[in-house]
Amino acid sequence: MKLILASASPRRAEILRDAGFAFEVIPAHVDERRLPREAAAKYVARLASSKARLVAQTLAGKKERAFVIGADTVVVAGRHILGKPADAADARRILRLLSGKKHEVLTGVSVVSLPAGKEALHVETTRVQFLSLTDADIREYLAMGEPFDKAGAYGIQGVGGRFVRRIEGCYFNVMGLPLSCVWTMLRDAGWHGAEPHYTDSQFQF
Repeated sequence: MKLILASASPRRAEILRDAGFAFEVIPAHVDERRLPREAAAKYVARLASSKARLVAQTLAGKKERAFVIGADTVVVAGRHILGKPADAADARRILRLLSGKKHEVLTGVSVVSLPAGKEALHVETTRVQFLSLTDADIREYLAMGEPFDKAGAYGIQGVGGRFVRRIEGCYFNVMGLPLSCVWTMLRDAGWHGAEPHYTDSQFQF
């Protein structure tokens, strides 16, 4: 059964690849602007669904069995819904908002099964506690370039992980794709992929 990731995110692809999934990447380009007064959960669910359905439509005519995964992630800090920073000033503003406080990471996940076109949709939430950051911390982090392509202007799997004091919930969700959630959704939708195959070299220490 073919598995399609409707995202150009290298982090989402890395999560699936490291978990033993065989898949293809077909990026979905949709309008990611939030609707007026749209709640964060509805926003990520809508975008995840739009991405998965857009790619599913391009494959529908082939009449083959496939599963398409769409996802979108935002960070919520108080009343602020934070996506990827627009520039350095915006990244600095976001990091100051997160400093010393708790925030939530929400990821919408859509799985569309073909040829039926049936969709499963879920929003995963992880709570994150940040350390207090000094201006020097933020300045040095911005200079590394890591914040600019990530929702919330930090990467938990990279240098930004040093700012994370604790999390409540799925670690992979903070990276952009809640792994156990995706696995469960795929199995519930009827996906039966090959079991992960490992070589001896992967177990050398």
